[in-house]
Amino acid sequence: MPDSASREIFVRVADERDVDGLARLRRAWAEERSGRPVDDAGFEAAFAQWARVEQPRRTFWLAEIGSDRAGWTPIGSINVVEIVPMPRPGVRAARIGQVGNAFVLGSFSDRGVPRALLEAVIAHARERRYRRLILAPTARSTTFYRNAGFHPAGDTLLVLEPDHD
Repeated sequence: MPDSASREIFVRVADERDVDGLARLRRAWAEERSGRPVDDAGFEAAFAQWARVEQPRRTFWLAEIGSDRAGWTPIGSINVVEIVPMPRPGVRAARIGQVGNAFVLGSFSDRGVPRALLEAVIAHARERRYRRLILAPTARSTTFYRNAGFHPAGDTLLVLEPDHD
């Protein structure tokens, strides 16, 4: 079998058949961040339920490595929630995309996979004629998104956690 450097990387829109692969990536994300396996026997079922609820309003992309002959292995993902503002008289509504849950396995993060996933999202935003893409980057990812053209949107976000004093 060829090494991973010679296999093709492909980005595509994910669908309901990809839920298991997306769940494996989400688990890998948690384990890479914590540096250890995460014991949660019910996680995959909870993820599948979440994905069923989110599928109508969220577009997922999956980055895979492999070939048609050898098969494809998920190595990264990203998604966008489409936000449709309430209509106002005299103003044409414009959709907004909220980018979230971007993750690439650490061993592939320097192979152009993050950029390929983000380019797919940006192309989608142009096709859907989004007015803007928004995201809340981590400290580690801020430079990546700024280099891709994202800029600060100001200090207008307020948060309330109703179960906390």
